[in-house]
Amino acid sequence: MRRIAVVLLMLALCPPAVSAADLERGETVTVAEVLDGDTVVLDREIGRSGQVRLVGIEAPKPPLARSPSRPWPPADAAKATLEQLVAGKQVTLFYDNARIDRHGRLRAHLYRDDGLWVQGEMLRRGMARVHTYADNRALAAEMLVLESKARAARRGLWRDPFYLVRTPEQAADDVDSFQVVEGRVVDTARVKSRVYLNFGDDWRTDFTVSLPTKLLPAFDEARIAPLALKGKVIRVRGWLNEYNGPMIDLTHPEQIEVVGERWP
Repeated sequence: MRRIAVVLLMLALCPPAVSAADLERGETVTVAEVLDGDTVVLDREIGRSGQVRLVGIEAPKPPLARSPSRPWPPADAAKATLEQLVAGKQVTLFYDNARIDRHGRLRAHLYRDDGLWVQGEMLRRGMARVHTYADNRALAAEMLVLESKARAARRGLWRDPFYLVRTPEQAADDVDSFQVVEGRVVDTARVKSRVYLNFGDDWRTDFTVSLPTKLLPAFDEARIAPLALKGKVIRVRGWLNEYNGPMIDLTHPEQIEVVGERWP
């Protein structure tokens, strides 16, 4: 009963579309430091971790200490925005599934004590993109709506060509990076244990999306039938690999949006 009461209180404070009902309430802590636009340091450790990676979003990053890479624009603005939202403030962690990432950081949604959903606010301001994982998919639909509105309004990072939604023809220029690609599916095919969505006439060189057939029930549950997407315009997000041309391998349904149709 206590958890239900907390969720109802948060729903009253947050925008109506946002629900924490599918999340597990965790600890309430104070944010001691903001490292970048999606990572914070807590005032105490939880388990063995004192950092939280804001799950479900990806903000522009400063250059890595181990790499000479340049910062993503606008990394400084994203960090400053998150500092404004949570630095020195109390937040409550809400968990989906996998709680720890490969770097040992907690993965959680953050809610301030006034009910503000931090991930949602970063997306609303155009300071992050949606980046969900198969083991952390909660609130994806709400996040995609907020991202779409910020992109349409050209807020924050969406003013920068670095983050433009790619066409299938442009995908080859961005292999080995996380991208959002939008285009019309020319054909679909099921070959052995995989399904392919082809965006050109030559599957050996054109942009392709693939997924293992074992995931089809999960896509059906999300009301997305990959083999029925021929002729549809879709927006897909994920890591671009090179395999017979640029390819994104899907791991969960929330990576696909059917453009112009209601998200389930």
